[in-house]
Amino acid sequence: MSRAPSDPFANPNPQQPQQRFYDNTSVNSERYYDQSGNFDPYSGRREPDQESEADAYSQGYVPSSDNLMGTPRSGVPLVDPHASTQTFASDYPGGGSYGQPKEPYPAWTTERQIPLSKEEIEDIFLDLTQKFGFQRDSMRNMFDFTMHLLDSRASRMTPNQALLTLHADYIGGQHANYRKWYFAAQLDLDDAVGSAQNPGLQRVTTRSKSAPSKAKSLDTALNRWRQAMHNMSQYDRLRQIALFLLCWGEAASVRFVPECLCFIFKCADDYYRSPECQNRVEPVPEGLYLRAVIKPLYRFIRDQGYEVVDGKFVRKEKDHEDIIGYDDVNQLFWYPEGIARITLNDKTRLVDIPAPKRFMKFDRIDWNRAFFKNYFEKRSFGHLLVNFNRIWVIHISFFWFFTAFNSPSVYRSGNQPPTAAMTWSAVALGGGVSTLIMIAASIAEFTYLPTTWNNTAHLTRRLVFFLVILALTVGPTFYIASVNNTSGNQNIPLIIGIVQFFISLCVTLLFATLPSGRLLGDRVGGKSRKYLASQTFTAAYPGLDRKARTASIMLWILVFGCKFTESYFFLTGSFRDPISVMVGMKVQGCSDKYLGNALCRNHAAFTLTIMYVMDLVLFFLDTFLWYVIWSTVLSIGRSFSLGLSIWTPWKDIYSRLPKRIYAKLLATGDMQVKYKPKVLVSQIWNAVIISMYREHLLSIDHVQRLLYHQVESEVSNKRMLRAPPFFISQTDKGFKGEFFPPGSEAARRISFFAQSLTTALPEPLPVDSMPTFTVLTPHYSEKILLSLREIIREEDRNTRVTLLEYLKQLHPIEWDNFVKDTKILAEESKEFGGPFPADEKSSKVDDLPFYTVGFKSSSPEYTLRTRIWASLRAQTLYRTVSGMMNYSKAIKLLYRVENPEIVQNYGGNTEKLERELERMARRKFKFVVSMQRYSKFNKEEQDNAEFLLRAYPDLQIAYLDEEPARKEGGEPRLFSALIDGHSEFSPETGKRRPKFRIELPGNPILGDGKSDNQNHAIVFYRGEYLQLIDANQDNYLEECLKIRNVLGEFEEYNMSSQSPYAQWGHKEFKKAPVAILENIGVLGDIAAGKEQTFGTLSARALAWIGGKLHYGHPDFLNATFMNTRGGISKAQKGLHLNEDIFAGMTAFGRGGRIKHSEYYQCGKGRDLGFGTILNFQTKIGTGMGEQMLSREYWYLGTQLPIDRFLTFYYGHPGMSILVILSVQIFVVALVFLGTLNKQLAICHYNSAGEPIGFQPGCYNLTPVFDWIRHCIISILLIFVIAFLPLFLQELTERGTGRALIRLGKHFLSLSPFFEVFSTQIYSHSILSNLTFGGARYIATGRGFATTRISFSILYSRFAGASIYLGMRTLILLLYVTMSIWISEVVYFWVSVLALCIAPFLFNPHQFSIADFVIDYREFLRWMSRGNSRTHANSWVGYCRLSRTMITGYKKKRLGHPSEKLSADVPRAGWRTVLISEVLAPVAMAIIFIIAYTFVKSFPNPDGSKPPSAFVRIAIISLGPVVWNAVVLLTLFMLSLFMGPMLDSCCAKFGSVMATIAHLLSMFGMVAFFEFLWFLELWDASHAVLGLIAVIAIQRALYKILISVFLSREFKHDETNRAWWTGKWYGRGLGSHVMSQPAREFVVKIVELGLWSSDFLLGHVLLFMLSPPLLIPYFDRLHATIWLRPSRQIRAPLYSMKQKRQRRWIIFKYGVLYLLVLGTFAALIALPALFRSHIRVNCSFCSSI
Repeated sequence: MSRAPSDPFANPNPQQPQQRFYDNTSVNSERYYDQSGNFDPYSGRREPDQESEADAYSQGYVPSSDNLMGTPRSGVPLVDPHASTQTFASDYPGGGSYGQPKEPYPAWTTERQIPLSKEEIEDIFLDLTQKFGFQRDSMRNMFDFTMHLLDSRASRMTPNQALLTLHADYIGGQHANYRKWYFAAQLDLDDAVGSAQNPGLQRVTTRSKSAPSKAKSLDTALNRWRQAMHNMSQYDRLRQIALFLLCWGEAASVRFVPECLCFIFKCADDYYRSPECQNRVEPVPEGLYLRAVIKPLYRFIRDQGYEVVDGKFVRKEKDHEDIIGYDDVNQLFWYPEGIARITLNDKTRLVDIPAPKRFMKFDRIDWNRAFFKNYFEKRSFGHLLVNFNRIWVIHISFFWFFTAFNSPSVYRSGNQPPTAAMTWSAVALGGGVSTLIMIAASIAEFTYLPTTWNNTAHLTRRLVFFLVILALTVGPTFYIASVNNTSGNQNIPLIIGIVQFFISLCVTLLFATLPSGRLLGDRVGGKSRKYLASQTFTAAYPGLDRKARTASIMLWILVFGCKFTESYFFLTGSFRDPISVMVGMKVQGCSDKYLGNALCRNHAAFTLTIMYVMDLVLFFLDTFLWYVIWSTVLSIGRSFSLGLSIWTPWKDIYSRLPKRIYAKLLATGDMQVKYKPKVLVSQIWNAVIISMYREHLLSIDHVQRLLYHQVESEVSNKRMLRAPPFFISQTDKGFKGEFFPPGSEAARRISFFAQSLTTALPEPLPVDSMPTFTVLTPHYSEKILLSLREIIREEDRNTRVTLLEYLKQLHPIEWDNFVKDTKILAEESKEFGGPFPADEKSSKVDDLPFYTVGFKSSSPEYTLRTRIWASLRAQTLYRTVSGMMNYSKAIKLLYRVENPEIVQNYGGNTEKLERELERMARRKFKFVVSMQRYSKFNKEEQDNAEFLLRAYPDLQIAYLDEEPARKEGGEPRLFSALIDGHSEFSPETGKRRPKFRIELPGNPILGDGKSDNQNHAIVFYRGEYLQLIDANQDNYLEECLKIRNVLGEFEEYNMSSQSPYAQWGHKEFKKAPVAILENIGVLGDIAAGKEQTFGTLSARALAWIGGKLHYGHPDFLNATFMNTRGGISKAQKGLHLNEDIFAGMTAFGRGGRIKHSEYYQCGKGRDLGFGTILNFQTKIGTGMGEQMLSREYWYLGTQLPIDRFLTFYYGHPGMSILVILSVQIFVVALVFLGTLNKQLAICHYNSAGEPIGFQPGCYNLTPVFDWIRHCIISILLIFVIAFLPLFLQELTERGTGRALIRLGKHFLSLSPFFEVFSTQIYSHSILSNLTFGGARYIATGRGFATTRISFSILYSRFAGASIYLGMRTLILLLYVTMSIWISEVVYFWVSVLALCIAPFLFNPHQFSIADFVIDYREFLRWMSRGNSRTHANSWVGYCRLSRTMITGYKKKRLGHPSEKLSADVPRAGWRTVLISEVLAPVAMAIIFIIAYTFVKSFPNPDGSKPPSAFVRIAIISLGPVVWNAVVLLTLFMLSLFMGPMLDSCCAKFGSVMATIAHLLSMFGMVAFFEFLWFLELWDASHAVLGLIAVIAIQRALYKILISVFLSREFKHDETNRAWWTGKWYGRGLGSHVMSQPAREFVVKIVELGLWSSDFLLGHVLLFMLSPPLLIPYFDRLHATIWLRPSRQIRAPLYSMKQKRQRRWIIFKYGVLYLLVLGTFAALIALPALFRSHIRVNCSFCSSI
């Protein structure tokens, strides 16, 4: 007999009436809400150790030693008496609506027909806690959390509706993640079949058979769900919310796996409804949930990345592809097949157990057998192919179409032009190209997906389909080629060719537009149930409205329309002639001794191939160019339509400002207007001006002119308000100095405020109806408050300036105001203390200390003022906290202004009024700082944190509290604790007593830190929205006033009064929820140019057409949406380096909208030095590399519709790699053309374009040179266009003059140099991350911009990333300039020079002669130290560190002091190493050998045959390596026998040996170069080309030696010192002592070669930087990049002794430097000058 499908929410036992599962009698004996009970927090009794793995359900819970709750007993208030939500006793006069007694949740009171009273809700929480064993503190915390949510919602809708919508958001509504998961994982089938028939087996085995039965179709299931939700009682709704939140509140790291949490909740909910749970009387022990459910999952996640050694976490050496990360764990719960994998220890499957019984089995689940990897984040470039296959198809296939049509000479037969059929068919092969790309992408995709049930089938189907298409698009060409010249009927081939072409075109368009996830088995739109999960969680992209979607599609039609037109005529059209002249070109009269003329005859073909590649790269770059142009146009159009520009009609934004404040910032709709608008506006405006005065932005005089004043009215004897003249006199643009100091921060802020109010803002709600929100700031070790010492002592020798001096020069006006203020204060205190001098002069002298350090008496209250002034202008937490606390001020201000009757009620009792306002601010706004290290702070940090809490008692600090392990070798227990300024001190510890203290399953910091830090504190947020702020941002009062408008953007203000469950798809509830609201951040000026355009201009367009995924930090999040979907940031170590971007992508893929608002700004960290900006670039680049590997990119790349995909691609991963690549390929192409130009006779033409006579055997290369000019122009254009957005942004927002000035400044501060360099740093970090991983770089700290960094540090930081590449390209350019001079090459010289010298150009005081010479000394020492004793900063250490990316470190830990020099880095995979470290360098070497042999394959001037170039190049390139090996072997024998004997007397023996070796190696290198110079008979261009080939060969050789012949490194550098001193024993090498000398021999060969080249390279760089030293005052001029001449900073002061020392050093090393310079010059120049006199008879030389 078949059972009717049972309703999952029906009463499980139909005989009994539905009852509430608690009754007051059972609880009353321990009534928890009994305020009178006295309560002793230390009554908890100790119990024996219970860590053993017995049955978790029968254990008691051991409360922590200072757990507030102790054992449960009567009289414990559930709401903490010190909580910051508590209010004050009823002392409001007049009763009325303000006379309610202290009510923590005013909107949830009995007057308002609430569905459940607070006490009933509390009973629900208690009941759940006893049934499931949640922690008491967690329960109290979640009770408060829930009540705040209800209070926040109920303040703007009825309490019933508040509870309903909340339930809809968390559990059952259309957008609730739990409901989506329930259907995606097909649990409706599980619940409908009924447990008796064993749903698990049924589902997995009989899925195909039971499909037709209509009862199981999705629609009826959805409808049944809606019915069940609709019929549910409010009590049950609240119970479900409470259970969900209690599960979430203790889940710790499991919060990152949202669907796993849904599964836990479902099991718990099923269990709760079972008779077994209802009949249980005994409460289960506290802490059971944590122990049985969360800890096993936490341990699994932790053990993936760490092993515990001696109680410390040690990172396992695994890369992402071997770690089962959060996403893999989470995806197990998406599919019924996944859930079916979960088994218990006794091998029973969890699904075979009836649903209500599953929860009690959680502690017996064997998680290790359940989870598996379901996407391999392998490091390979295949990701670029898979994720961006459409980009490749669009570009490469269309390039083929264009170029194939334009190169008929390639496929002509004999000398006739190709037939029409052949042309059609050759062009049609573009379809084959696109199919090949798709095949390659599918094969790559195979390697990233596990071969399990749900992937392989559709990938295989897809591959077969592609192979068929390939046959259709390529096959006909073979037929047409075979009949091409036959005299048969030519119509059939022609028809076939045309058909083939159109098939190809259709195929290419299909592949270019359709996401690969939708081909054959539609993962995105398919109706099949099996795709539901991936649609729900990865492809639920929120739709755009019609206007935005049209704009999005139009944008890309315009971009590609322009691109294809321009590329055809400009790129491929101009390429037609070079192709036709070069295709058949065979070089005559050349031959090589061994190869004959096989290579050199076809040199033109090699060159043409490189040119084709070059053209393709430019074809890619063109798109970017058009994208920048059109998106700029789009966003400027958009800003005009939003009214954001000074060109829009309202020039008078100031005269209308008061009206706008009234209309837009005040909730005027609900106010009874008893007061004139002017009165209300005046209060707001005056508050803003006074806040600026308090921040020392305005002086008293300015304030007087800006305030509203009360004046006597002339007409009657009433007083009236006079508006400040500021509003009226602003009709003409530009500030007059009378109101603000020109160019000041105050002017900028007021102008932004005035401009932002011109846009459309959402209507504000009255203050008491606004939603509650929380600001969350993660804090690790950022400065809290600067100490006096940090402000007025120089940081080190290199800064030349104290922090205070520097800040005074950056903010002179503000310092001036500060000093005036302090003097007034001092005088006031003096008036009480005695007379002060009358004469003018002495008072001036007296004032000196004020102007220098801001105080005269060193009493703490004065020094503190200076510390605060400086802290507010540096990157400190204090600045952030004081800025964000403006929200509190703003809420109080708005509440007071909008409810004037309150002020009347208190009739002058300001204290009570202040309390009432405080209460409102506290209810609506919370600020949590997550200080993960708080309990480990040192004394100074502790004091500063305490200062914060005293200054802002409502500030809440969440921190990690640690308790030592209870037994030896156990793990310590960790707790999330929360304190605020109201928490009292515990007399025992002297620390504040936490309000909540929740035990965690273990150490929460498993990832990169920041996201874990946010996650542990997230349970303490309150309300509906979160604002995430970094610990270096700021906020202003006038911005905080817009908070109600900003929260209105979430579109949840006026919710429909209809139930979300009344009908499905009601339009109010159908719209996708807003997940993230982006705001503008404001940044320091060097990076600001770029940030400004990225931040506002492109964001404006991107957000509108739905491509904005990155979220910055002043952003607001819909907390419920984000927290039910895995939290506000993702946390897998390494992979989620840019944690915020991932959260944005996840929200987007799961159906959340990301909006962008233009009217709200936050202050960001200012004043970034060069190093800091580059660290930021490196972090972004490395993070981008990690994103390429991630599954999010895979989802977006293979599922987004084409227009949104393109927006995403060009807005995010973008083009920087290609820009640098294009320069390199182009220079190589030029080198090859240079060889042709140099060796061959080129035909010359007269001005009419006819060949000049008498040029026998000449080669026509003129079209090629024209093509080169074209290319250079297009590369230049790309560069110029990069500055277009900045210019246009300034133009639309500030007018022409300002725009030109800004652009001029940009170029004068060498911005283009910086641009090239930072592009290279960015692309280098992406590439090295994709190859080696290990997101690591040497940080240069957040120093301020005037810190001078020494040459050797800059060199070691940027050599690998940019300088080596720059130098190699520079030598290529040198050859190009010698062999083929085109004036446009100058542009390349500039950009390649930037790669080499940018780090030094942006180094302050780089060109001061004394510092330059001292740098030189430091460079020489850096090159030579570290050989007889370890040195942290040495060339040897740098060399080892860069090597370990490939070799990795030895596993064994042999405990050694110098081990901490090295981080733990996983070793790169052999495939990636093979490609990037072996094949790529070898390919480059071969290319340059070809070029060199071509040049050497022509007869000598005297007509004799040339010797073989191969032999010559081999001798010159391998000679130094062999020489080094010989030197090393000799010295090794010497040190092995002499070292141990001399060890006792000569400590420097090792260093001496090392010096000898390095000098000999240097000598060898130079000698071999001179030998080449001589062999080339002093022909400079040939010598340079030879040098290029030698460098390429040696580079390839060293890379092969490192990657193929070296085993892993030790963590210490003992082997290096053993080699030079000959002492191999006692080095802690253990069993490796025999094999290490051989390994070290290879290492030393490589090291000597690299050392010599670094030594030479360093000198060349220094020589390049020398010329400016000769220009007088150049250092002053150069420093103007940072500060104006008037504010430049004095040179440091030295003592006499230091001065003498410095003079001697400068003299000594200056002379040395000049000698070295002379030697270098002589070695190169002398032979060239005396070339005609030097004759050496050497028969061996002439044979090579």
